[in-house]
Amino acid sequence: FSNSVSYLAAAFTGPSGSFGEEKKGLTTDEKKALLSMARRTLAEFLLNGKDPRTEAFSGTLTPGMKEVRGAFVTLHQNRELRGCIGEIFPGRPLYQAVREHAVNAGVHDPRFEPVRSEDLDSLELEISALTPPHPVKSLKEIILGKHGIVLRKGGFSAVFLPQVAPEQGWDLETTLNALSRKAGLTEEAWKEGADFLVFEAEVFTESL
Repeated sequence: FSNSVSYLAAAFTGPSGSFGEEKKGLTTDEKKALLSMARRTLAEFLLNGKDPRTEAFSGTLTPGMKEVRGAFVTLHQNRELRGCIGEIFPGRPLYQAVREHAVNAGVHDPRFEPVRSEDLDSLELEISALTPPHPVKSLKEIILGKHGIVLRKGGFSAVFLPQVAPEQGWDLETTLNALSRKAGLTEEAWKEGADFLVFEAEVFTESL
């Protein structure tokens, strides 16, 4: 799905406990700081072949940015998907995941040619900061637009971020058909023997 912001580059390992049911979310300033950090990291990598030292951002780091969360970074160019990579399960501070996946989305998404330094001005960055995934007992618990979905069956897996189904105009069945295909399974494989996890995301872009 060339226009689906949902590429998964993460092993299904690590802690999956809640990081707080009363979480208030990131502030606007924190979101802007994370987006700036992602852009600076990608730019430094493309221009000089290295990441900025952590110390370069130490003055901007807040407790919210240091919170252990999963994250995806998505790149758009001329309103088209240009790269998207992230991790589902929380295992390190949010800002660290954002920095690494800003580079990964730019140069390691196998669906696209690597981003070049001359592309930087035409890119728009989007970050999805995730809640820990948890299993659902029934597909009726899945709320499109609110939940990201992980499908797992027989050693195969795939994930869609919460924004994918609304952006494509899909209902739940269409979403699960597409998710099955993405996992390398038959379209209706989700109907029997599959496990599902859901998560939520704070999604923000440089158009803040």
